[in-house]
Amino acid sequence: MEMILSKNWNVPDQKKIDVAIKNGAYASLKKIFKMKREEVIEEVKNSGLRGRGGAGFATGLKWTFIPKENLSSGRQDKKPVYLINNLDESEPGTFKDRAIVEKDPHMMIEGMIIAAYAIGSHTAYIYIRGEYYKQWEIIEEALQEARKKGFLGKNILGSGFDLDIYQHRGAGAYICGEETALLSSLEGGRGYPRIKPPFPAIAGAWGCPTIVNNTETLANLPFILNEGAAAYKKFGTEKSPGTKLMSASGHINKPGVYEVEMGLPIRTFIEEHLGGVWKNHKLKAVVPGGSSFAPLTAEEAWATNLDFESCAAAGTSLGSGGFYVMDETTCMVRLLCFTSKFYAHESCGQCTPCREGTGWVDQVIKRIEKGHGRERDLQLLQDVCKNMMNGRTICVFADAAAMPVLGFLKKFGKEFEEHVKLGRCPHTVSLRGA
Repeated sequence: MEMILSKNWNVPDQKKIDVAIKNGAYASLKKIFKMKREEVIEEVKNSGLRGRGGAGFATGLKWTFIPKENLSSGRQDKKPVYLINNLDESEPGTFKDRAIVEKDPHMMIEGMIIAAYAIGSHTAYIYIRGEYYKQWEIIEEALQEARKKGFLGKNILGSGFDLDIYQHRGAGAYICGEETALLSSLEGGRGYPRIKPPFPAIAGAWGCPTIVNNTETLANLPFILNEGAAAYKKFGTEKSPGTKLMSASGHINKPGVYEVEMGLPIRTFIEEHLGGVWKNHKLKAVVPGGSSFAPLTAEEAWATNLDFESCAAAGTSLGSGGFYVMDETTCMVRLLCFTSKFYAHESCGQCTPCREGTGWVDQVIKRIEKGHGRERDLQLLQDVCKNMMNGRTICVFADAAAMPVLGFLKKFGKEFEEHVKLGRCPHTVSLRGA
């Protein structure tokens, strides 16, 4: 399969601009500056590119939410427009955006220039995860190189278009992966999500029209503008075109970041790309999109493909591509215990159902895992989770915390029942009284 994002990842010094240019970097800029902004947006819409940060929303359509007076070519009315590259990447199990930065940062920067031109933005930010210090240094060097070559700054390539890109380091808060919490943090405040509407495209950073796109999403744009929407749609499925970077981890022989065509069967991905389940063990479960989504049983996984529609039909999500595999020895109660602890810690505390609910869920699952569970605890978990979800909070963090709990209980409920009945994990000595 031809690669879109990772084709130059093994080229020595690809992160250096001279090498990147030899391999086609920034070639799309001469083309887009001859196009109207509306034409660039239309090309991206026609490509069917969907957001790679988790939600899978149509990228070109999202851009059209910017007020029309700001999208009109040659106009910059009243308020400035901001573009934000969401490089927070805090979803457990996801590390593909980090790979883009380390392997080919200029592809991401070129994508940001394309997006900024399309929406009429002259100031863009990269909101980068605080722990990504090495990656921050790589980007800083790449931005300096791009400025020296005239790809950033005033009158880029004589086009009359100006753009500056700045980095903003987060402080490791999971919630700041949510776009409105990210904007609150970018402005210097606490990372609290905001009530929508208004949506960021209308009133985002500093009350101005703002588009927030994921790093992988932006990295797809150079190919689309160079080769055209039709060429991009040759990859993947009708509703999920293109390729997807998958962060593969867990009980597999070959963990890492893989670029796969949308629609690839999970069985093929595990057996042919990941070297199969390690130690010749049997597959027990797969989480295809990151820790905030429900798992798939082995039987479900073998019947599911890596695209948005297939994963949704199976009761989970492709999400951000945080693909992790569990073999037959995995204690699902213990795994969920780690997951619930993470979400209880990361809740921003702004909404009562989330602040209290995540804590309660963590306490109950911990009680079951330690061998002190009660029969009514399983129903209690379901009741608490259902009262956290479906619009009861400002953002979807509570849903993200509740969905894996409900999914684990639905798919592996007997394992939870055994923990309660035995007062321990079926595979370990008794923990009661610990």
